[in-house]
Amino acid sequence: MSEIGVVKGFKVFNPDWTCKNKQYGCPGRFEEDVTPSVCNEGMHFCKRASDCFNYYSFDPNNKVAEVIAYGEVSEEGDKCATNKLEVVREIPWSELLGLVNTGKGCTGRCNSGNRNSGNRNSGDCNSGNCNSGDCNSGNCNSGNWNSGNWNSGDCNSGNWNSGDCNSGNCNSGDCNSGNCNSGNWNSGNWNKCSFSNGCFNTTSPKIYLFNKPSSWTYRDWLNSEACCLIERISNNVVQWVQYSNMTDEEKAEHPKAETTDGYLKKLDNSESTVLWWCELSDCQKAIITAIPNFDKAIFKEITGIDVDTD
Repeated sequence: MSEIGVVKGFKVFNPDWTCKNKQYGCPGRFEEDVTPSVCNEGMHFCKRASDCFNYYSFDPNNKVAEVIAYGEVSEEGDKCATNKLEVVREIPWSELLGLVNTGKGCTGRCNSGNRNSGNRNSGDCNSGNCNSGDCNSGNCNSGNWNSGNWNSGDCNSGNWNSGDCNSGNCNSGDCNSGNCNSGNWNSGNWNKCSFSNGCFNTTSPKIYLFNKPSSWTYRDWLNSEACCLIERISNNVVQWVQYSNMTDEEKAEHPKAETTDGYLKKLDNSESTVLWWCELSDCQKAIITAIPNFDKAIFKEITGIDVDTD
């Protein structure tokens, strides 16, 4: 249905001020000898700037203008058509961002949250779309820091997780790479326990220690004193080496060491591990060797530590 009246709105054009093969200019008045009908006849525009981008890409290279329809106007949904259109002025992109967002500092559109580069976010700092949470690169998340989609939990790269830090999908537990787990750290699916790589389990599996089955679960290991001690091993250890103790190779690699009477050496993983062992008390070493199935040869092969001599 068409009505005659003055209707203000917005219109998007190609960079050369064309639209639907019609050349426009700014400012300017344009008329067509048609009875306007949305999606059929007439020059089209939207009353709200944000609605324009339901039909055009949100591209800063396009032209966006404030327009006035002063002839017959047909309206359907969020779109209007007219046979008489005045292009009033071009809207700078910085101004447009304020028109299409109620949030602040957004480069996307239709955001009520702030600093979003994505679209339709009520949360803040999202590069994804339709997020009520914050800092999501995925879409439709009510949680935070998700690269996946539809997560109410946080830090998920998977989808539909109410738990946190899942790369799998549909998990209410945390840190699962599998799917549909209510437990934690599962690579399998549909587990109510933790640390399972199988499916439909309610009890956590026992783990191998030193190549043999043990009575421990992975949770038992994480809660053990031995695990706590081993986690103290640092991979970023430096040690001062006196010039008199340097090898010929070290002296060649560090020619200034003669002046400084030594150099600061970064220990490799094996050296750091041996240093950690040497600094343990006898009681602490006993805790390590009391790990179920402890095997001196395997321990040395993996860590470089000879428990009999180091």
